[in-house]
Amino acid sequence: MTVASDLRTADAYAVRALAFYLPQFHLIPENDEWWGPGFSEWTNAARARPLFRGHVQPTLPADLGFYDLRVPETRHSQGELARRYGVEGFVYWHYWFGGGDRILERPFREVLNSGEPEIGFALAWANQSWTGTWHAAPDRVLKRQTYPGVEDDRAHFESLLPAFRDGRYVRVNGRPLFYVFRPEELPDAAAFVDRWQRMAREAGLDGLYLVAEASDLLGRGLRYTSGDADGFDASVYMRLPVEVNRWTTLRMRARRKLRGGPEVWPYADRIVEAYPRGPRIQPCVYPNWDNTPRAGRRGLAVTGADPAKFERNVRTAVGQLLDRPREERLLWIKSWNEWAEGNHLEPDLRDGHGWLQALRAGISR
Repeated sequence: MTVASDLRTADAYAVRALAFYLPQFHLIPENDEWWGPGFSEWTNAARARPLFRGHVQPTLPADLGFYDLRVPETRHSQGELARRYGVEGFVYWHYWFGGGDRILERPFREVLNSGEPEIGFALAWANQSWTGTWHAAPDRVLKRQTYPGVEDDRAHFESLLPAFRDGRYVRVNGRPLFYVFRPEELPDAAAFVDRWQRMAREAGLDGLYLVAEASDLLGRGLRYTSGDADGFDASVYMRLPVEVNRWTTLRMRARRKLRGGPEVWPYADRIVEAYPRGPRIQPCVYPNWDNTPRAGRRGLAVTGADPAKFERNVRTAVGQLLDRPREERLLWIKSWNEWAEGNHLEPDLRDGHGWLQALRAGISR
């Protein structure tokens, strides 16, 4: 990727689009042990079935097929597809449970070591225990998130330093971006920020651009509200694309009482208008949501989503970013490939490239 082509690409889009990336699409011994031989996220996606009238399941991949992320050609094709439609970088979910305990690290390690694909990337620390919640076993702890202390923080940071120094790593004003999924679960978020910034400077970086998730999935209140006070550079507002009000809540409850099954909410193509504003708040947009492939009748499904509605939410989110410096116009997309959560940009058999086309149209100048 040349500097000239980078500049032309950046000039074509009003914001910097970053898409969360799930590395769960390959075989690992832990999943074989927990869920049976050959399990990956494709297992959930492929076996999904409709649970209510009008429920669109299963949703299956088109161009890229049921890929394996250990295959370099797959990762290359993903990168080419994302760049073609304006995605600046993948934000890989990264797992560090403490004491060097990691999982699903192989795809990103191979991306880093091989230099391919050329698309930008960043890391998002998914600092949360793994349980059997998605599989009707919420009390079953598969891997527990721990915070052993300062030395573990240093080991964690040093394990990521080669990535931070890679020329593809997404930077804001020269600082590598690092995302924290559950800042509210950190023992001391402010101390975490201070330590990581200090370690970054000691390593010769200009510091890190630290981003905290501010989760408010159904608009009932934020899980984390002290990003500014704790020293994070930005907070990403995460909210499902559903309108939760008295009428939709009553309808959802009546439906569940009468028929059972998952929560069902209609897609809201004006939901981004209700997002909180602030110079350090960055919006996240969802093409859709349906986690019933994982959770079954305990899940939550959105109905009525389509690329046109997604594009309207993208355009609204872009409008909230235009008064900021170019470097800080970060638009987050949930997600590139969360097939078993029903939110993906990758082509599917029903809408083809529709989600990608909607994103590109929404972010184009």
